[in-house]
Amino acid sequence: MSSDEGGGVVAGPGAGSAGRGLWVEEPARRRRMPDSVRTSAVRAVLIVAVTLTQATITFFLTLTGSWLALPMGLGAIAATIVATWGVLDVWITRQTWNQRYGVLSEPSSTARGRRKEARRAARAAREAAAGRIPREDGPLAASGRYSAR
Repeated sequence: MSSDEGGGVVAGPGAGSAGRGLWVEEPARRRRMPDSVRTSAVRAVLIVAVTLTQATITFFLTLTGSWLALPMGLGAIAATIVATWGVLDVWITRQTWNQRYGVLSEPSSTARGRRKEARRAARAAREAAAGRIPREDGPLAASGRYSAR
């Protein structure tokens, strides 16, 4: 075991301060879920957990022949429907969030080529306009920017 793994002996004063710190930031593997999606996911996990617990209790009540098996069975069926809705809610919320906010605005190669052509055309138009004689009495003549070159 080496000294930077935490189990070795540190030789000399201050030798451990140059090593690895106690807290090391590591980048997240995935981006954090949006708040609305995370809220619905937590809700769905809680509903599914309660449903599975209820189904397990119903199973054991059925094995013992208790009178509570029938009401718990009906409740388990209702809870299964609610749990299905909860899982679908996560999926729908995620899709809705992606449609509203998840679009990355990156120009495609086609758009990039069109912009390049538009810049060339604008540059050619400016160069062609540079040969004209500027007006001295126009509204922008007072700024001095558009005076004769």
